[in-house]
Amino acid sequence: MSRLANECDAINLGQGFPNFDAPAFLRDRVAHALCGPTGQYSRSAGLPALCQAISSSSAHRLGYEADWQREIVVTAGATEGIAAAILGLVNPGDEVILIDPGYDSYAACVALAGAIAVRVPLDLNDFSLPRERLAQAFSSRTRMVIVNSPHNPSGRVFTVDELSHIAKLACAHSALVLSDEVYEHLVFDGDAVSISTLPGMRERTIVLSSLGKTFSCTGWKVGWAIAPEPLAQGVLAAHQFLTFCAPSPLQGAAVEAIRALAPGTEYLRGFLSDYRARLDALAAPLEAASIEVRRPEGTYFMLMRTNTLAPGMNELQAAEHLARTAGVATIPLSPFCAPGAPEGGWLRLAYCKEIPTLQVAAARLTQAAKRLCNS
Repeated sequence: MSRLANECDAINLGQGFPNFDAPAFLRDRVAHALCGPTGQYSRSAGLPALCQAISSSSAHRLGYEADWQREIVVTAGATEGIAAAILGLVNPGDEVILIDPGYDSYAACVALAGAIAVRVPLDLNDFSLPRERLAQAFSSRTRMVIVNSPHNPSGRVFTVDELSHIAKLACAHSALVLSDEVYEHLVFDGDAVSISTLPGMRERTIVLSSLGKTFSCTGWKVGWAIAPEPLAQGVLAAHQFLTFCAPSPLQGAAVEAIRALAPGTEYLRGFLSDYRARLDALAAPLEAASIEVRRPEGTYFMLMRTNTLAPGMNELQAAEHLARTAGVATIPLSPFCAPGAPEGGWLRLAYCKEIPTLQVAAARLTQAAKRLCNS
């Protein structure tokens, strides 16, 4: 879709990266770090100062300060963290439960590990958790279940009740939980609860997060895993043979960023306020034009129904049609699901863009809807 966006000179709301840069204070820290002795490998598990900052910053969400020397592994982005956790902790033939739709890296890494993906689809109308079907997915071969909340691509923030259901099943089957929490700070109402804080879960959960989403620097590739020592050692064992370490100067700059994540800090208040404004700039005109959208509870993704703008088309056809005729590139939801799974008729739009860009995109989509009504 990004290639098609370039071919059609379309606004790219498909791939999830901002079209604006990281905060100035963070870029200044990189410039400072590059002037120091940061050109060599760092400690494989991460710079001590960064691991200490992650431990302190995450304590308010997790309810404890992780041991920075034994329970934190800094990775080359959360995507490498996913790979390291699965390759380091899952054996060939194990089963890993994936909740669909989900980030496509999960299934790819399960395949790399020689494990078996067991897919459990959310209800594609409201993206609620199908509890009975999830329970049926667990077996004696279940090694891990992957949870992503706030959830890409639906924008849902799973409730404590939903997370508790997953937690009880994981405990009952002695399964690990890989909790992808990269959008932990982009939640519009309240806070996202980490499944690791629920009873019996700290000892079996690997929590993943990243600098990229919260600080608009997706290309920096600085992420981290927080887990009890036996699990962290599994992540580290794979990590040291995947990348060995995340970029040293970017780790050094990340220390200052992590310190800005304490609850109620000026940075986080501005971060949420800016994203509310971006979401409204895109969603409000579409809603006014009677285009069905699903506003997210968290993440920087919004969903839009295909039926108003591309009736009779499947999701991929609708996405290609809108890129070519409306000049807006989106992502169909179907690639986030098992091959051949039923479609819900949704397209994902990344609203992590400057407001003028979103306003033009909204105008193009509303014009497309008007043309369709008048035809």
